[in-house]
Amino acid sequence: MTTAEESAAPGSAPQTSPGDHWPAVSAVTLGTFLLVTAEQLPIGLLTAVGSALSVSEGTAGLMVTVPSLVAAVAAPVVPALVGALDRRLLLLGLMALMTLSNLASAAAPNFAVLVSSRVLVGVAIGGFWAVAGGLAVRLVSTENVPRATAIIFGGVGAANVFGVPLGTLIGELTGWRVAFASLSGLALIALVALLAVLPSLAASQPVRLRVLAEQFRNPGVRVGIIATALIVFGHFSAYTFVSPALQRLSGIDERYVGPLLFAFGAAGMIGNFAAGAALSRGVHRSVLVIAVSLAVAMPLFVLLGRTTVVGAILLIVWGLAYGGVSVGLQTWMIKAAPQAVEAASALWVAVFNLSIGLGALVGGVIVDALTLQGVLWLGGACALVAALAVRSTRTDENPRRA
Repeated sequence: MTTAEESAAPGSAPQTSPGDHWPAVSAVTLGTFLLVTAEQLPIGLLTAVGSALSVSEGTAGLMVTVPSLVAAVAAPVVPALVGALDRRLLLLGLMALMTLSNLASAAAPNFAVLVSSRVLVGVAIGGFWAVAGGLAVRLVSTENVPRATAIIFGGVGAANVFGVPLGTLIGELTGWRVAFASLSGLALIALVALLAVLPSLAASQPVRLRVLAEQFRNPGVRVGIIATALIVFGHFSAYTFVSPALQRLSGIDERYVGPLLFAFGAAGMIGNFAAGAALSRGVHRSVLVIAVSLAVAMPLFVLLGRTTVVGAILLIVWGLAYGGVSVGLQTWMIKAAPQAVEAASALWVAVFNLSIGLGALVGGVIVDALTLQGVLWLGGACALVAALAVRSTRTDENPRRA
């Protein structure tokens, strides 16, 4: 089996190998699309669920917070608990759990049952991501790993652009229970697809707690974890409040916020695939460019985004830059730990999800206690420190070397 430690010749176009499993890559992409949709769908259904189950919108927000925190714990724990279990069986089991948990959400008689079902969603998200994030190195040949990783992470952008808005629309037209039931049906389709095309994926090295702890001795993994924590924390501390920022700082009418957020997601998809292409030519340089772009885009929103046009342009630039974060940092982790991809990926997914929750929490405190502009400065500062951490490593194709 080839590993991500080997690199393709600079400028060479990816070639399809007889051993490449592109249908499996597509099925895993469908899985990531559904996972992110399931995690974020309640954002658009808070009012409807709160009204139907007699809870406040703040309490209903637990439908988003709970699975994110559970996923942060499940990412390293699930691979460790299953040991040497065939990863094909693990992914099938987790997608089956996603199917049943969303069905339970749709049928929940009260909010306690609904939140309990969201705990199971968090387990599925964390476990699936921990394995799926590093699957490209096992499904395609070495020169195609960046492209396959970009396709898998394209499911994230697609969920933001299509999945969550369409799920919200279904909820508005037919009821929130139908929205969750529809997600369960799509998860069943993904389960069948994975069953049909995913090859056997024996665990080359079972993930144990000792293996997880050992990753922190790898300087490349440490830098990847630090950069992930800073960038994701900073982004979500600011992006959680992007709607009021567009309205108050750029003077954009509330009617146009939705279309602009759609444009942000579309730009993110473009950034994802652009980063995937750039990563095949240089991981270190690509991640550094992403971090620097974010460090510039968010503060510029405060300094220059005082008009509708400039605010919209800077939002799209922000989306382009952030679109490359997932594929860029996941590829960094693969390059940093080619012999322990699953363990490094599990830590990465845990930090990623934890940073989402903490970023939104701290951002809320800053907006309430200080100013709206403060979260944009914080986001830029975090990205700048992440860029300095990445810059501190040697500029070569192996982030393992500090």
